[in-house]
Amino acid sequence: MKLHNKHAILTGAAGGIGLAVAKAYVREGAVCTILDVNERAPIELQNLMDLHPKSIAYRRADVTQVAEIPAVIEQAQAQFGNVDILFNNAAVFDLAPLLEADEASYDKLFNVNVKGLFFMMQTVLASMVKNKTKGAVINMCSQAGRRGEALVAHYCATKAAVYSYTQSAALAMAPHHIRVNGIAPGVIDTPMWSRVDSLFAAAENLPLGEKKRQVGLAVPLGYMGSPEDIAGAAVFLASDDASYITAQTLNVDGGSVMS
Repeated sequence: MKLHNKHAILTGAAGGIGLAVAKAYVREGAVCTILDVNERAPIELQNLMDLHPKSIAYRRADVTQVAEIPAVIEQAQAQFGNVDILFNNAAVFDLAPLLEADEASYDKLFNVNVKGLFFMMQTVLASMVKNKTKGAVINMCSQAGRRGEALVAHYCATKAAVYSYTQSAALAMAPHHIRVNGIAPGVIDTPMWSRVDSLFAAAENLPLGEKKRQVGLAVPLGYMGSPEDIAGAAVFLASDDASYITAQTLNVDGGSVMS
């Protein structure tokens, strides 16, 4: 098992990519603290917890409430021990034509995707340094952060910031032998895509489902990825197999971005 007895904290992991990564981490021997904004664990996550009652704990947490993050981490460590892995996944999406993109959308996206991600990472890294843990942080980037998009300016900008924070944190933590990397998914077939598709349908006057069909066909491999495709990369970057990899962002996108 590649993650035997490791304690992983996963944000935004009540479903979709985060839940797939939690399943993969548990299979590889990790114990997982799952953080999300839901008051209670959704049914699919609850079923996973029922299968692994000693390996998974769910805690409600809002990453935008920065003052509350240290207590959440302390509670997680009291249950499962020092944190070895952070899978920093909590994020939200929105779109609008550039001339209509408003402050409310800007604040929502930057509060979760940038502020929440940074201060969660900072808190976990401080704990790793204090405990002399040679840990791993994985920040969820996006292919959207590598380029601008006319309808998705705020979201693209938030994900570009994640690339930069990942690199800066990796350099800062290298003397402590803590690795910080990112994963940049392409189009991944998750429940969130229903909302994404509906927003594009309204903005581009498309029938529901058409945008999703188009983006899948545009991928060089010819189809959308699955959350499990991301989970494999997340296991790799968290494991000793990636012990000499830091400050990198791994594209998992079917060939959409070449680097």
